[in-house]
Amino acid sequence: MGKATGFIEYAREKTIDRNPRTRLNDWNEYSAPFSDETLKKQGARCMDCATPFCHIGMEIQGVTTGCPIHNLIPEWNDLAYRGRWREALDRLLKTNNFPEFTGRVCPAPCEGSCTLAITDPAVAIKSIERTIIDKGFENGWITPRIPKWRTGKKIAIIGSGPTGLASADQLNQAGHSVTVYERADRAGGLLMYGIPNMKLEKEVVERRIRLLTQEGIDFVLNTEIGKDITHAELKAQFDAVILCTGAQKQRELDIEGSDSKGIHLAMNYLSATTKSLLDSQFEDNQFINTEGKDVIVIGGGDTGADCVATAMRQKCRSVVQFGKHPQLPQARTDDNMWPAYPNVFSLDYAYEEADAKFGEDPRKYSVQTKKIVADEQGHVKELHTIQMEKLKNENGRFYFKEIPGTEKIWPAQHVFIAIGFEGTEEPLLNHFGVEAVNKKIVAAKGDYRTNIDGVFAAGDARRGQSLIVWAINEGREVARSVDHYLMGSTVLP
Repeated sequence: MGKATGFIEYAREKTIDRNPRTRLNDWNEYSAPFSDETLKKQGARCMDCATPFCHIGMEIQGVTTGCPIHNLIPEWNDLAYRGRWREALDRLLKTNNFPEFTGRVCPAPCEGSCTLAITDPAVAIKSIERTIIDKGFENGWITPRIPKWRTGKKIAIIGSGPTGLASADQLNQAGHSVTVYERADRAGGLLMYGIPNMKLEKEVVERRIRLLTQEGIDFVLNTEIGKDITHAELKAQFDAVILCTGAQKQRELDIEGSDSKGIHLAMNYLSATTKSLLDSQFEDNQFINTEGKDVIVIGGGDTGADCVATAMRQKCRSVVQFGKHPQLPQARTDDNMWPAYPNVFSLDYAYEEADAKFGEDPRKYSVQTKKIVADEQGHVKELHTIQMEKLKNENGRFYFKEIPGTEKIWPAQHVFIAIGFEGTEEPLLNHFGVEAVNKKIVAAKGDYRTNIDGVFAAGDARRGQSLIVWAINEGREVARSVDHYLMGSTVLP
C-alpha cells in the first residue's frame, strides 16, 4: 500500500448524511459521498494485510462474510488513496457489474471481515466503492460497450433484478442476444420498487438500464410469464432461459385478526409508494397513506426499517417496530468473533430519523404479537403483545419463552408485515415444470441448470432471500454456465 501507516494515522470517518429532520421532508437519497481528500485518507487506512479477508465471500455461522463477488478491495483502496480514480474504476468493474447499487444498499459484509476491524473501525470500503463508480459516471468514463460480434444465440431472462441484470450484462458482452422480461412497468426488480428512493434514487437504476439498452439488451416490460407469454413460446424463440424472479413470496402473519383491514405486507406498501412517487409525485393517490396514523411494523430487518422511514415521510403520528430478538450488543461477543459478520447494535438511517422526530428509537425488542383487534368496521385499531425471553436449551438450541405479566396493548391504524420471504412464486415454477425445494425455491444444480433442458435459475429464486452481492454473484455465475451450455466453453470471468 502507498501509505503503510495510514491505518495508524487516520481514523474512520462517518459518511456525510443529510440532517435527519431535513431529509424527512423529501424522498431524495439521505447519504452523500465523501470529498476526494477524505476518501484518499480513508483509502490509506487499508493496511496491506497480506491475506485480505474482505473479499473471501463465504458464509460463517450462516451469515455472509466478506464480499461474495470477490471485489479487489485492497487494490482499488490503494488507487483511491493515490487519486488514480480511472484505474480504480477499472479494477472495481472487473468483478462488480453494478457498484452504484452495492455502494448504496449493500450491508457491506466486506467491512465486517476487514482485518483492521479486529481492533479498530473497519476501512470505509462501501463509501470508497460508491465514490469510485460515481466519479466514473460524472467524468464520462462509463460509456456503452457495444459487442463487436454476435454468436447468433438468443437468451431470455425472466426478471430484471440484480441477478437478471448481471447475467444479461455478462451474456450480452459475450456476444449473445439477450431479452429481459419484467412483469412490472419499469425494469430493475426490487432495485426499482423494493428499495425506497431515499436509499437508492431511481434515476441511478434507470441510468444503468439505459446503458444496458444502448449495449444491445432488450427489455420487455409489463409482461408476465405464463399469462402474456408461455414457456413453450420462450422455448421456441430462445436457446436458453434463465429464471431470475427472486424470492417474492412474502411471509404472512397468521394470528387472530390478521385479516383485518389496515394489515399490509411490507413490500406491497413500499412498492406502491415508490410507483406513485415516480408516476405522479403522489398525485394519483395510488398508495397506502399513513399520514396522521399510528403505525406498527412487525419484523426487525431492513425491509421493516424502510417501512419506518417511509411512514415518517408520509407524516405518520407515531411509528413502532417490533422485533422478536433481543437488542444486539454494542460489541462482538465471544461466539461472534472476527471475521464473521459483526452482530452488533447499529443505528440505521430510519432509526436515526425516528430519534430526531420522536425522540426515541422506534425498535421494541423481544416482542411477540398475540392478536390483532379491529373496530366495528373491521379496521385494525390495536395490537396485543407479550414480551419474550430468548433462552438456550441443553442441546445449545435457542428458543423463546413468554414472560407473564408483560402483556401490552398498542394503538395502530396501519400494520406492516416485514417478516421475510418464503421463496419464489409457485405459479411460475409450475408453469415451467421445474423441480423445487419444499415448493419454495428452484432446485437448480451447482451449474445452475434445472431439471428442464435449457432452463437455468439463479439468485434468490435459487438460493432464497439473500443479499444484493449474492444476487450479482449468481448472475455472473449463471451467465458462465449458460455460455458454456451454448458454446461448449466460456469466455466469461
